[in-house]
Amino acid sequence: MTDQPLWTPSPARRASANLRAFEAFVKGRSGVPLSGFREVQAWSLSAAPAFWDAVWDFCKVRASVKGRTVIAHPGRMPHAGFFPEARLNYAENILIKSDDAPALIFRSENGQRSELSWRALNEQVSLLQQALVRLGVGKGDRVCAVVPNHPVSIIGLLACASLGAIWSSCSPDFGERGILDRFGQIEPKVLLCCDGYFYGGKTFMMTEKITAVVRQIASISKVIVFDYAGNADAVAAAVPSGISLAALTRGTVAKPVSFTQLPFEHPLYILYSSGTTGVPKCIVHGHGGILLKHLVEHVLNSDVKPGDRVFYFSTCGWMMWNWLVSGLAAGATLLLFDGSPFHPAERVLWDYAEEEGMSHFGTSAKYIDSLRKSGFRPKDHMALAKLRSVMSTGSPLSEEGFAFIYEGVKDDVQLASISGGTDICGCFVGGNPDEPVYAGEIQGAMLGTAADVFDDQGHPVRGEKGELVCTHPFPSMPVMFWNDPAGEKFHNAYFARFAGLWCHGDFAEITAHGGMIIHGRSDATLNPGGVRIGTAEIYAQVERIPEVLEALAIGQDWQGDVRVVMFVRLAAGVSLSDDLLARMKKAIREGASPRHVPAKIIAVADIPRTKSGKITELAVREVVHGRPVKNKEALANPDALDLYANLPELQA
Repeated sequence: MTDQPLWTPSPARRASANLRAFEAFVKGRSGVPLSGFREVQAWSLSAAPAFWDAVWDFCKVRASVKGRTVIAHPGRMPHAGFFPEARLNYAENILIKSDDAPALIFRSENGQRSELSWRALNEQVSLLQQALVRLGVGKGDRVCAVVPNHPVSIIGLLACASLGAIWSSCSPDFGERGILDRFGQIEPKVLLCCDGYFYGGKTFMMTEKITAVVRQIASISKVIVFDYAGNADAVAAAVPSGISLAALTRGTVAKPVSFTQLPFEHPLYILYSSGTTGVPKCIVHGHGGILLKHLVEHVLNSDVKPGDRVFYFSTCGWMMWNWLVSGLAAGATLLLFDGSPFHPAERVLWDYAEEEGMSHFGTSAKYIDSLRKSGFRPKDHMALAKLRSVMSTGSPLSEEGFAFIYEGVKDDVQLASISGGTDICGCFVGGNPDEPVYAGEIQGAMLGTAADVFDDQGHPVRGEKGELVCTHPFPSMPVMFWNDPAGEKFHNAYFARFAGLWCHGDFAEITAHGGMIIHGRSDATLNPGGVRIGTAEIYAQVERIPEVLEALAIGQDWQGDVRVVMFVRLAAGVSLSDDLLARMKKAIREGASPRHVPAKIIAVADIPRTKSGKITELAVREVVHGRPVKNKEALANPDALDLYANLPELQA
């Protein structure tokens, strides 16, 4: 770590931030003088009801009833009871405009491009809303979707939400078992799907997979197929209870969208845990909590302004897609992309950014690392004049990844590394428009979020690694888990470790700058000799070696202790020589500590990862110990697990 920032916001940029307008708004209504992000953050916790009330009014939340109570039980977590008297609808707060300015711009890896104005978006939501009503969909019914990051997917979510129905989606690359493990738990009435999709230059049709799914979920009464691969009518005719979206809405006339007014915690959508250690947990999020949390993150933390063009590379099976949709509530235009981020070449997303005037570029840490190692530097080919922020999440971003953004993308850009999760459909920590960016560090806690780090005894620590916790309630805590009537699974997931506090399951550290470093998942930390080590600390050292494309480390039970085992995927043509082994061990020893040096380093052809691109240490640990992996369908490349079974190198 260094005390020299990679980037510091200019006075002009700080002065123009939405945060300045929010400070003036708070002072005007309550007389509280706030100056700078840290003061606003402290006030958002010490005066939480006043903060969330101000966010509601500053962001012009649309509701038929707001009510007088902001937080019914400020000291209770969970079930603090935000805005218990309110009646509102998430979709009404997304469809805030109806003019001819662009709301959605879409590109596919195969060159497709389309643009949808706010007016057209409203009309398309109206058509699908009316169709869903004809199909008997109403408040509380589930609508599931196997869809790409396409405008119709957003239309589907908004039409569903407008009725008070509950949305749930996954990406079309999920296998049959993965879809059933998710949607089979929630008994959907309607399934929305694409006819096919594209990835890496190949076309994949959906007929066989959707047919198998529908035959095993008895609750599905209708399958709506929309045209993406040019074959919607044929696919709709082939799947049980199928109809194309075009046929379903033919003859319907668009009218103003009606919005069912709902309690603050009425279910909006169901997201899923990764499911790599069992059937995925069904995490239910509410209309009001998601809206307020996302408004804070877009408007105040990310400084999204009306007319900005916001992009996040995501599938509809990752919560960052849900987060992206809420950018419309800030008046932004959303830039959608479907396909491989490296097809037909490394520059595909950066051409998109340049040609469409992208202001916010969101992606994963793994993408940034892969781009860095590819040798392509966007700065050498394009100006990216409109780009103000690069956002990174999914896994910890290495110091080299931080440096690459400034050396290879743009000098004057905010790199907002963020961390949160599906559990809260948002961030605990991330960027802010006021403060410097330091290599390897997330800038700090999000507004209204009391993120802290505790030791094993439940005491806050600084400059030491510990458990990431949240000590105050926040509105996007899950409403519940589906099929968990007593709330036992929900309680055990977050509140069993420290009574009354959210324990997130990340191994983290608060820095001298007040920033945050995430060292990996707590359940994947290594414990050689009883000392906890974050896997990200090892990856940060070894993955800076050019020959190493990526690494995965686990703890192997060995002779009454735990030894660190690291698997590496090497560049083409590279072998695991004695020299490379020595350089890896030296880098880890000097960059981390002698305790971090693996007892065994083994080269593998592939590293298993989830559908959202995260490597999965837990599944590999199970295979190495001869235990079954309960849900391989949660993985993008489940066959990779076979590479880790019965390795002779791990028998001695």
